[in-house]
Amino acid sequence: MSPNPDAAEFRFPQISTRRGALGTLGLGAIAFLGSNARVAAVTGNAPPKVTVNPSLTRTTSPVNTNTATAKTLQVLPFDSSNLPQEWVQRQGNELKIYYSYLVACRLQHLTPEQIIDAHAKQHGLLWNSLPPRSLWRQMVPTLRVIDRVAMELGQPVGEIVSAYRCPAYNATCPGARSGSWHQANVAVDVKFAAGPSSVAGAARKLRGAGLFRGGVGLYDTFTHVDTRGENVDW
Repeated sequence: MSPNPDAAEFRFPQISTRRGALGTLGLGAIAFLGSNARVAAVTGNAPPKVTVNPSLTRTTSPVNTNTATAKTLQVLPFDSSNLPQEWVQRQGNELKIYYSYLVACRLQHLTPEQIIDAHAKQHGLLWNSLPPRSLWRQMVPTLRVIDRVAMELGQPVGEIVSAYRCPAYNATCPGARSGSWHQANVAVDVKFAAGPSSVAGAARKLRGAGLFRGGVGLYDTFTHVDTRGENVDW
């Protein structure tokens, strides 16, 4: 058991060529992982292997989030009045496009607003940001895992504490490593009405059933879940 959420930090293991591993990803996702230069530029390594059972990646949305782009999305109005206005101005029109992308994911037990709230945070004078478009699809499998955890617990998500962290912002987070999986947009820290131990137990149950491969970390006030492609507990 690793004592740190980012133990085995994202060194980006090579994508397996075995039929079983590739079967967990759509063709669009595979093409995306192979072309993710933004992450490789940050780490100097290949992109992360995201492994999730197809039952978690199916969507009833008319937009396939594996291949959706800003051009294929219907940009929806977004009420940003509850967010820090300086942060909103920094994101510009990208905020509406990202919101529309999250709506297209058709999650059942957490809202796009909860995900965006987790990005709109500041440490000192340093703001976090939305993830770059090249990483948007990375988070969808993890969000679907969280959605299934909510179904398992029989309650909606209470709060997304942390999701994507830009590298500069991540460096200001206590205890976060430079290789945090939050920077790869595959990790979520989440709260439910149920205690963190119950949430971690539900996530590990789903993982044990083969629904995803990734990390599950237990903390005093929240639970960390990621889809890094290999199982890690702490």
